[in-house]
Amino acid sequence: MLVLLAPEQVAALSPLARDPALSFVADLARHLPIVRASAEAVLRLAPDLVLGGAFGAQTTLAVLEREGLRVVRIDMPQDFDGIRKQTRVLAALLGVPERGEALIADMDARLAALPRPAHRLSALVWQARGFTAGPGTLMDAVLREAGLANASDGRRVGLESLLRHPPDLLVTTVPPAYPSLATEALGWSALDRIPRRELPPALTVCAGPFTVRAAERLAGSAERLAR
Repeated sequence: MLVLLAPEQVAALSPLARDPALSFVADLARHLPIVRASAEAVLRLAPDLVLGGAFGAQTTLAVLEREGLRVVRIDMPQDFDGIRKQTRVLAALLGVPERGEALIADMDARLAALPRPAHRLSALVWQARGFTAGPGTLMDAVLREAGLANASDGRRVGLESLLRHPPDLLVTTVPPAYPSLATEALGWSALDRIPRRELPPALTVCAGPFTVRAAERLAGSAERLAR
């Protein structure tokens, strides 16, 4: 969000910002400085503001606060209203409210332009180890905006159960480039009988105005299935 709103204010980013599997701004971040999650490394930069997450590096953030740095912890929005609120808060904090409104306006225009399927289809977001995205999650909001009904109640779903009660559309992430037992099931050929849409993790790992692009991909798939 810092890169999208105020790249000229970046003193340094987390190394994760350069990972295309996780970061929507990976290409832009390659040209910006990075810093590891070390209090000493951050203090050497003497930043005016440190943006941190609600999870991870909490010890480092606590040390920075004790040293007198201004630290703002960012929540994880779970719907598009939350994305709007967070974007406005961060834009105001960075002194660029007009850029925040521009990002929101683009997101809202994309949401309004999403095609609506002729009839409502069910979709299941199936993740590593069979975890699913239940009600109240970010992916639940993405499905609703795409005109899809969430088939998950939040519980894990095994392969056998999935094949016995398949959704109209199976939603998975793009498989990682490295082997993993946790994601092995995503490549099983038994799933080929279920219509499927893969999403880049960078669109949904964290929420932002760019998350609308996940809804666009799913809405297009739903429209084709409903024909």
